[in-house]
Amino acid sequence: MKENYTALYPNEEVALKVGDYSYEHSTKLPKHITDHHTWGVETQERSNYMISPLQAQFQVWMAKAIGAKRILEIGTFIGFSTMGWAEAVGPSGHVTALEFSPEYVAIAEESFAKNGIKNVEVVVGDAKESIKKLSETVKDPYDLIFIDADKTSYPTYLEQTLEYSQPGSSTRLLRPGGIIIADNILRRALIAGPRYPSPSPDANPWAAKERERTWRETDMAALHKFNDMMVQSSRLETFLMPMFDGLGMGRLVD
Repeated sequence: MKENYTALYPNEEVALKVGDYSYEHSTKLPKHITDHHTWGVETQERSNYMISPLQAQFQVWMAKAIGAKRILEIGTFIGFSTMGWAEAVGPSGHVTALEFSPEYVAIAEESFAKNGIKNVEVVVGDAKESIKKLSETVKDPYDLIFIDADKTSYPTYLEQTLEYSQPGSSTRLLRPGGIIIADNILRRALIAGPRYPSPSPDANPWAAKERERTWRETDMAALHKFNDMMVQSSRLETFLMPMFDGLGMGRLVD
């Protein structure tokens, strides 16, 4: 429907300016968080794994808006988004961060220690196994779960979240009314249609660098499945926000 189009930006220059304007007119992130992002961009080969500072502002705002005090992050990388969650829940809150790579965990934990961040626990290993173990031991359910890891496992992460958050269970993973946020679910708009043309390397340098990872058929199929599972679940109220690389959000109604 034409009414659903986001016809805000006539060209890339205007889009960039709008992004900068939005960033400047949103509550600032603490300096140690933006400094970590800058350091990651300058030193990490896969710095594009990080969310943008503007997205971090949104996520911190969202977590505070729902009063989140316990957050589970699936996919931590070097800890930038984790720092945002830690800021959002405050010193009395808690963030559990799951990361497969010991190398990235070492970087994240060093950054947490350097900046006096003490409300984050990092769990190393396959997130699917870590989630299963958490579901068996968690005493207080999480208020928010953020998914930003391997795309082929998105459907599994959602299945686990719902399976381990059954009504009446004494060990719920996500509380009633809790929020699920999943990143990268539009994949530079390609998810919206199978014939949507891939951006050319000249028009989009990101595409040239990330084409092989981003447009793998297995990833695309998994994201399609995840998006369908979200909206078709009777246990979720959902909203797909066409910003950043696509944010899928769901509220657990039971």
